[in-house]
Amino acid sequence: MSAPAVLLRDVRFRYRSGPEILDIPELTIVRGERVFLFGPSGSGKTTLLGLLAGVLAGYTGSVEVLGQDMAKLRGSARDAFRGTHIGYIFQQFNLIPYLTVRENITLPGRLQPARGKQAGDVTAVAQRLGIASLLERGVTELSVGQQQRVAAARALLGGPELLIADEPTSALDFDHRERFLELLFENCALTNSTLLFVSHDRSLAGKFDRQLSLVDFNRAQRQEPAA
Repeated sequence: MSAPAVLLRDVRFRYRSGPEILDIPELTIVRGERVFLFGPSGSGKTTLLGLLAGVLAGYTGSVEVLGQDMAKLRGSARDAFRGTHIGYIFQQFNLIPYLTVRENITLPGRLQPARGKQAGDVTAVAQRLGIASLLERGVTELSVGQQQRVAAARALLGGPELLIADEPTSALDFDHRERFLELLFENCALTNSTLLFVSHDRSLAGKFDRQLSLVDFNRAQRQEPAA
């Protein structure tokens, strides 16, 4: 039996000397599962995603992603693992301003050859997201919604085993949101990718296999009852 896509045990995290942001006794996400994660602002959603992607370190407890103990990876090895196995749609997009749309989308494949070999047709992915005509333009020329779709295309290319999406539909209108979700689910089904999708839009939750409230399993964010 293969290891879960995500397995956390007794994970605690804080930024320097600040208050504890995460205190998670256990969290398991099985491979191929599509999970909708929600919670109020400041509840630790983006922090949790950063731990899973290896963007953040300095936690206590155990974080395993795709069978890999993230604490055993350092520096470039952690970056290589993320680039090869994880697609990440950042809330702030994290596009490279001096690159074209095409160059931004194909960047993970250029940085990690293993991902690049599976990259597939950039134009086909871009076409499904409605940005095929923009491939040779600079990303700074695009609207916020278009930039968000570029970030999504970059994460989807190559069929990563784990796809992490942090508020990926916040800047999309209804039609583009539905097209994006259709492509997202279709790609996950084809590659048996695991999807962890964070959003404030609870109307989307019914489209997923499971919905999780971070407040329910993050003890650091539970409010003490009034005396």
